[in-house]
Amino acid sequence: MEEESQRQKKIGSVLQRDLVDVLQNAATQGGMQGVLISVTKVKVTVDLSVAKVYLSIFPNNKGAALIDGIKSNAPLIRHELAQRTKNQLRRMPRLEFFIDDSLEYIDQIDKSLKGEENPIKDPSILDKRKKS
Repeated sequence: MEEESQRQKKIGSVLQRDLVDVLQNAATQGGMQGVLISVTKVKVTVDLSVAKVYLSIFPNNKGAALIDGIKSNAPLIRHELAQRTKNQLRRMPRLEFFIDDSLEYIDQIDKSLKGEENPIKDPSILDKRKKS
């Protein structure tokens, strides 16, 4: 995989900044108070046609439902972004949304390192860690 160009990085950061605003407003208007959505990363393809958006959602248990809602509203979100970035971007890339669970993963490692979760003392932890 090759390094992102300056143009890809710039478009990614423009989209990231405005997406946070759009998504947080949509969640609040949709009656989801107390939900924090952060855009952890936006990767734009070389041809600038697709933007992969990685979201971190807190609390974690709301993530699956929220990502489904976001995906189904992607055309509206794309339109809203196009309005906000019309002076910076000629064409709005198609948006693809993903859950970024790296923070959860880091948290698990942190707990393991601190000895809070010890699979030797509590073997049931291993069952939870198994990926299905």
